Amino acid sequence: MGRALRADAERSVRAILEAAETVLAEDPGASMEQIAEAAGLARTTVHRRFANRQALVQALAASAKEQLTAALDDAHLETAPPLVALHRATANTLRVKGAWQYTLGNPLALNDTAKEVWSEINTRSLAFLARAQREGVLAPDADLEWTRRVYYALVTEALQGPGAAEDPTTENPDTLATRIIDTLLHGAGRRH
Repeated sequence: MGRALRADAERSVRAILEAAETVLAEDPGASMEQIAEAAGLARTTVHRRFANRQALVQALAASAKEQLTAALDDAHLETAPPLVALHRATANTLRVKGAWQYTLGNPLALNDTAKEVWSEINTRSLAFLARAQREGVLAPDADLEWTRRVYYALVTEALQGPGAAEDPTTENPDTLATRIIDTLLHGAGRRH
């Protein structure tokens, strides 16, 4: 019986988090009651799982950032050929960030857990870029910290910049990943 309750509690938490992301993206001032309604749960269930709104926002951040970590794991940054790993990491990241735009863009969600996850993601990103540089994908003199920042900016701009909602490529993470990587590696300059 205990297992069923844990599984039930897990489903409730997942439903609450997904509903909260959707509701808060549309209305950042939405109440816990509105989130409960969207999740198809009683308000008391939401309050039992999350004592207050801040606890819910922190749980959203932890969940979204854990999914980003899993997206990088799935890209096999340490072992896959660099261009394959970069494309897969980019497409996976676009999927996660597209689904969690409210949470990942919310400064209130930067709790200690989230900061640890971001630190891990940044460290892994730099290690991957160093590997890509050693294997000739990036110029030997490329500033890797700057490259990481530009890459993050391209991903963010692709999802949230002016016109992003109207850009048909945002609906296909693989196509958008190709555009981001092409821009990162080749810029807008003339190709020889």
